[in-house]
Amino acid sequence: MQETLIHYKTCPGCGSENIKPALTATDHTVSHRSFGIAECGNCTLRFTQDVPDASSIGAYYRSDDYISHTETSEGLINRLYHMVRKQTLSVKRRLISLATRHNSGTLLDIGAGTGAFVKYMHDNGWTTTGLEPDEAAREKARSVHKVNLLPAEELYMLPAGHFNVITLWHVLEHVHDLHPYLEQLKALLKPGGRIFIAVPNYTSYDAGRYKGNWAAYDVPRHLYHFSPLSIDYLLENHGLLLHATQAMWYDSFYISLLSEKYKRGNSSGNFIGGAITGALSNLKAFVDKSKCSSLIYVIGK
Repeated sequence: MQETLIHYKTCPGCGSENIKPALTATDHTVSHRSFGIAECGNCTLRFTQDVPDASSIGAYYRSDDYISHTETSEGLINRLYHMVRKQTLSVKRRLISLATRHNSGTLLDIGAGTGAFVKYMHDNGWTTTGLEPDEAAREKARSVHKVNLLPAEELYMLPAGHFNVITLWHVLEHVHDLHPYLEQLKALLKPGGRIFIAVPNYTSYDAGRYKGNWAAYDVPRHLYHFSPLSIDYLLENHGLLLHATQAMWYDSFYISLLSEKYKRGNSSGNFIGGAITGALSNLKAFVDKSKCSSLIYVIGK
């Protein structure tokens, strides 16, 4: 099938024409093609140029290495991911309880992957709904976690004002229709509810260290590459309020280990080098949280 590519002439975040090339990154997961990344001089959003449109990008997710869709534990990095996942699920649940002051309610998880988070929150007292675009991942959710996820297009069929909590764990960077998406999230949220958006942060130390080999660029699947300032612009444009920001401390290690692998062009990478970079990144973020490798933004209306 012929791909239809998207080349931005204005910033997809704020609409500014003040955009310029920033760097080039390679798809290390599927196509091994290189993609240019541009940066907006106004809101500082970075975005991947010449990405496949929504109807043709699905092929770039078909890989056994794409862990959120396959549950693979092949290789040291993926085994480490599974080792810390139980802890990260607990951290997310505590954050949600603190931010909402509720231990139960209605929760929508978008981009649910194989359903681990949906299952965990359901088992801890929440009424959960999960959306996932990939049919194979939905089947894996049924077989592994006994969770029935809905196709992603169901987002626009859900009842308005229904959810206490909406979560997007490393999802917003994948969404083609960015602005209608945010408007729909706002419409689905109950008064006093919260949206939790986790995205990589290209202003982090590890991003600067690895440049085009930074694994969190993940082109072309990641359409956008956020900075804290670009999130501020985006939320303000949609009448949303930022209530808090939370660091994701494990991400710096996972991303740095993958980045070492990409930098060296081999299957094993440099475990020690990646661990040191991840630790340094977290040390700098401990002083300035806005420099963490990935951040969770807690948002309300």
